[in-house]
Amino acid sequence: MGEYARSLAIAQGAMQRWPQASIRFILSRAAPYAAQSPFPAELLASSPTFHSAAVIGIMNEWRPDVVIFDNAGRTAQLRAARKAGARVVYISSRRRQRNKAFRLRWMRLIDEHWIAYPEFIAGELTFVERLKRRMLRRPAVRYLDVILARTREPPTPRPGLAADYLLMVPGGGTGHPGAGDAVDVFLQAARALASLGVDTVLVGAAGTAAVTAGAPGACAPAALGARAHLLGSLPQAELAGLMQGARLIVANGGSTLLQSIACGRACVAVPIAGDQAERIRRCVGLGVAVAAPLAAHAMVQAASDLWRDAARLDALAGRAARLGLADGVDVALRAITGLLTT
Repeated sequence: MGEYARSLAIAQGAMQRWPQASIRFILSRAAPYAAQSPFPAELLASSPTFHSAAVIGIMNEWRPDVVIFDNAGRTAQLRAARKAGARVVYISSRRRQRNKAFRLRWMRLIDEHWIAYPEFIAGELTFVERLKRRMLRRPAVRYLDVILARTREPPTPRPGLAADYLLMVPGGGTGHPGAGDAVDVFLQAARALASLGVDTVLVGAAGTAAVTAGAPGACAPAALGARAHLLGSLPQAELAGLMQGARLIVANGGSTLLQSIACGRACVAVPIAGDQAERIRRCVGLGVAVAAPLAAHAMVQAASDLWRDAARLDALAGRAARLGLADGVDVALRAITGLLTT
């Protein structure tokens, strides 16, 4: 889901900048978001990584100017994109994919390598990575920092919300090994915080599940109390507005954590995937987040302690704002502009 959400935000930004652009996705038919894609999409039986012949056929027929491989792809696919005359962008969000992109064979095929996280999370280029770039004089490397449709105006208050509210964002709702119940844990924590008198907003798949009538095990709105507000998945700009207006955010340790920090909000970060613990540790080390394990009682304790400590909240929010994370969509669009004009 993270790769699709990132690419979708970049595509939407590109369409705003170039209204006549032709943009197409290649997606797995089994992906939950495939049917709702707002752009024309070629649907394959599973991840496009496993269907090189189909991907290459689409590129040869369509002849795109730029191809973006987000955390996936095969050598044959990258080579075919270049052969078709396209400029090639590769996005890495994990060390394994970053290492693949820094193989000499791939570096010769890639024009732009975008690292999905800020440098303090992903790490600066290593000596070997810098040496390889000097040898080949390619590719350009950029850190996307955070993908977030930040609103330029103050957020519009949502009807029914208190001036001070706590926002919970568990993420896309897909299960992760060892954390398949993450959505349920966030629901339990939301119920407990609401019962403590904290106005709590739960966004995403957890909110959708909770308000689905008759869903097995779903937590009905009444059971969460009058101070709970359950929302389904929201457009990114609307979610950004909610983040900007929140007094405190409880989020997973993925992109949502960085979005919270980019909005200058105090954040409790909860790991729901294996690669998130280290990301959270780095943010805690910078004093821009507080960590809590994926356990409802621990999440409630961390959030309620912060909620009652205005000075600590303000200090976390201030340090988050001073990081000055870049808008990854703007970074991507500037890079694409350069590819299209050189």
